[in-house]
Amino acid sequence: MPGRSLTFDPIDEARRQWEQRWPDAALAMAAATSIMRAQQLVLAEVDRALRDLDLTFARFEALALLSFSRSGELPIGKLGPRLMVHPTSVTNVVDRLEAQGFVERRAHPTDRRMTMVVITDAGRRAVAEAADVVNEVRFGLGALSDEDLDALVASIRSLRKPAAAAVEG
Repeated sequence: MPGRSLTFDPIDEARRQWEQRWPDAALAMAAATSIMRAQQLVLAEVDRALRDLDLTFARFEALALLSFSRSGELPIGKLGPRLMVHPTSVTNVVDRLEAQGFVERRAHPTDRRMTMVVITDAGRRAVAEAADVVNEVRFGLGALSDEDLDALVASIRSLRKPAAAAVEG
């Protein structure tokens, strides 16, 4: 229930219960559950910070990706793998950004089957402002020190590597 604080850590309690039934898997369960809960908290804080700009983290990521590209455009089919999301999600994000005037769809100059997504000047202004906002809240990780952040990135790297290889392959 929102507004009520617990007198115990639910993940610690789940781990204790798991250890009684599946002791070999209890640590992995606690780690996975911790990652998922942390993701929810981080995303909620970043989305809250972006709310006044009428952006979500997903739309911010897409704008940032386009702004980082040499020409400010990418084929829509490349956005999904680079953002690590399903093509349907990319379409929804692009639809919303287009409605906001932050991106435009254009035909590929040499391949009629391909659609390009191009960031507009308004999109460049929006991503710059949004970057300031998410940087200010340290991407929702303000409670962690730089040393904690380095350790977190390093410890999760081996979990991310197989997924990155699958996207590249």
